[in-house]
Amino acid sequence: MYFVHALNRLRWYEKLLWGISVCVIIVPFYVFHSDDYLNLTASLIGVSALIFVAKGDIIGQIGSVIFSVFYAIVSFHFRYWGEMITYLFMTAPIAAGAVYTWFKNPYAKGEVRIRHLKVSEWGILCVLTVIATFVFGWILRVLNTPNLFFSTLSIATSFLAASLVLLRSEYYGLAYAANDLVLIVLWILATKVQWNYFPMVLCFAMFFINDVYGFYNWKRLKNKQLDN
Repeated sequence: MYFVHALNRLRWYEKLLWGISVCVIIVPFYVFHSDDYLNLTASLIGVSALIFVAKGDIIGQIGSVIFSVFYAIVSFHFRYWGEMITYLFMTAPIAAGAVYTWFKNPYAKGEVRIRHLKVSEWGILCVLTVIATFVFGWILRVLNTPNLFFSTLSIATSFLAASLVLLRSEYYGLAYAANDLVLIVLWILATKVQWNYFPMVLCFAMFFINDVYGFYNWKRLKNKQLDN
């Protein structure tokens, strides 16, 4: 089974990080007697996907597509239209595209080939990020989305991050880490209204740690690939 082989490829400290991430999400869920299993499921899928993305393993990217759908549903329930729209109609499709590009560009078994982006590619990516932020931000304003500023900022960071995953750049980790910080703020604000959204705060706190590790590990993998 591919998942078992992917799990065996994790180093001991990566398994530890994954285990801690899962515990940080599960323990409060039961301590506070939460019954929102949709939030729990989305969070567990997300942190599980990230540790494999950090390894450059395509199974993590497949998990990211699944997480995007679950997260869009959670966002819909709280009326975070920005999160729902961007993850369902922007992040999920880009993540699905990344599955294809990763599959077509393997370096070794269970590892994607990492790219060095040209200056022109960075320029195009910045322009597209501005356009996506403007278009989706306008939609959010029309829908009277709660916490509009942070929701719009989330569009910019998530589009940039998802695009960098698609382009197989190690800087995806930094972009997603920035997005995690924005989402921590968004779900703290949501928790002030409904306490059962607190697991999403913990979820993105662990996402932040995993994404920072992902940047570090992809830098290491990139140097290894260049040396061989």
